Amino acid sequence: MTPRIERLDFVAGAREARGLAVVIDVFRAFSVACYAMAGGARRIHPVAAVEEALALKELHPDWLFIGERHARKVEGFDLGNSPTEIRATDVAGRILVHTTHAGTQGLRAATGADEVVTGSLVNAGAICRYIAARRPAVVSLVRMGHEALERCVEDDLCAELIAARLEDRPFDTAGIPATLAAAPAAQKFFDPAATWAPRSDLDLCAAVDRFDFVLRLEDRDQPLPRLAAVPA
Repeated sequence: MTPRIERLDFVAGAREARGLAVVIDVFRAFSVACYAMAGGARRIHPVAAVEEALALKELHPDWLFIGERHARKVEGFDLGNSPTEIRATDVAGRILVHTTHAGTQGLRAATGADEVVTGSLVNAGAICRYIAARRPAVVSLVRMGHEALERCVEDDLCAELIAARLEDRPFDTAGIPATLAAAPAAQKFFDPAATWAPRSDLDLCAAVDRFDFVLRLEDRDQPLPRLAAVPA
């Protein structure tokens, strides 16, 4: 049975999410999280506030702190929100704390959903297989958008790809890289001055179905939830 699909937006939409929530952030939060987990990260703790992350850094200086505000690395953090940086860093066995302007805010806000997974193009197929296996009555596709304030091409596209596959409708993925390259949010990847957004990030975020796992938010009732990789 095909689930009822709800399309929601931003932090307010995450709060309204019910059933199985897919919190989508293609550029770049949940692409980054997938590459980090594929690189062997022990676990990833998504946090909403920079202040919370910095407090954790005082307690756990050996952890790796990654994330952004306005797309740029947070001062005092180890890495920005870049899959290119993640792939160039040995994260195997490391504990990561991740905060972003949009994606991690949505994860932490989706308290009314039965379960919560991250959404990105790089594991879209795995997300659909996971949903099919779980058979929820409702799927909430939460498009986090640009800084959780306005809709964006990349998150809308990811939501529509997931919805089409769940509803067994055709969706041509061949044109996705070109569509993403023309998106307003992608223009930073072509700006040589934007060293915090390397051109390779675009290609890494556009690699549809690269990974065969979902990232599910675990320990949601605890002060520090974590993302866990679940094969799908």
